[in-house]
Amino acid sequence: MRWDNLGESPSALFGTDVVSRTIDRPEFRGITFHEVRARSIVNRVPGASRMPFEWTVNPYRGCSHACVYCFARKTHSYLDLDTGQGFDSQIVVKVNAPELLRRELAGRRWRGDHIAMGTNVDCYQRAEGRYRLMPGIIEALRDHANPFSILTKGTLILRDLPLLQQAAEVTDVGISVSVGFLDSELWRTVEPGTPSPDRRLDVVRTLTAHGIPCGVLMAPVIPFLGDAPDQLRATVRAIAEAGAGSVTPLVLHLRPGAREWFMAWLGQHHPHLVRRYTTMYADGAYAPKWYQRRITRQVHELAAEYGIGPARPGGARRIPPPDAAPEPDGSPGDEAHHPAEPTQLTLICP
Repeated sequence: MRWDNLGESPSALFGTDVVSRTIDRPEFRGITFHEVRARSIVNRVPGASRMPFEWTVNPYRGCSHACVYCFARKTHSYLDLDTGQGFDSQIVVKVNAPELLRRELAGRRWRGDHIAMGTNVDCYQRAEGRYRLMPGIIEALRDHANPFSILTKGTLILRDLPLLQQAAEVTDVGISVSVGFLDSELWRTVEPGTPSPDRRLDVVRTLTAHGIPCGVLMAPVIPFLGDAPDQLRATVRAIAEAGAGSVTPLVLHLRPGAREWFMAWLGQHHPHLVRRYTTMYADGAYAPKWYQRRITRQVHELAAEYGIGPARPGGARRIPPPDAAPEPDGSPGDEAHHPAEPTQLTLICP
């Protein structure tokens, strides 16, 4: 691995001290953690992006959720790391994230803008169980009454429920959980490192019961595998029963880095669909507009039937609309002090 972005220059992302660890515990088997000290932690969203937030915090790079479609995979290539298996197993940990965030929030130039988390990789992935970065991050946001949102597939967020409740007393807190489908066989192969969809819906149920409003990003809706009318109905019904305040569908998109990995998975598990996908995504990373609109309409009609609706534009959850324009690809210069380098700023795998 070549750490091109390590060094002493002002443009370097991380310091030169890197500690790489493997941990002999079943839940971390096969994973290497690269502990780094970030030079900044509040990332600015590229100006060309249509994301409904301007700032993000990402304490990790790489994700053990191992979602084969994850569009953050490309970011691993900027550290000369593999975007396939390497993205799933080589996790960069910004060990100084909480203290750095507290310092940046206290800076005279910081205006207290909304900060989104989980927009690149999941901040409640498996590594968080060991490194416990999120409690310090939430505490810093709470102490500065700084509004924030979290998008996650991780059940570990429930560990921080008391902190979320404390933060919600002083600022705007939005939580969204990603659940694109219920099919257990599809889940085991396409999202092998994540908690099951049922467990994620339990997170929605628990947060809501404890006074933390929670929406669901229904993502990704996977063409020909998770988009049948009965599948959409079952998923929206389960989301409603879990008490979600909103549901927002997002159709699978396949950017470079993710596209190659997903198509290899598709060829292994569903070879009969390879040609259909090649045709559907022939024009780029996104499914045709007509298909996206159809899925959005179906999900919104079902949501209305079950008494829930889409996320409110500009609301606390800060979830992009299903037809949001592509954001710029990621780059190594994704920190707030390196705005010249565009960030992969998207929803997490999801």
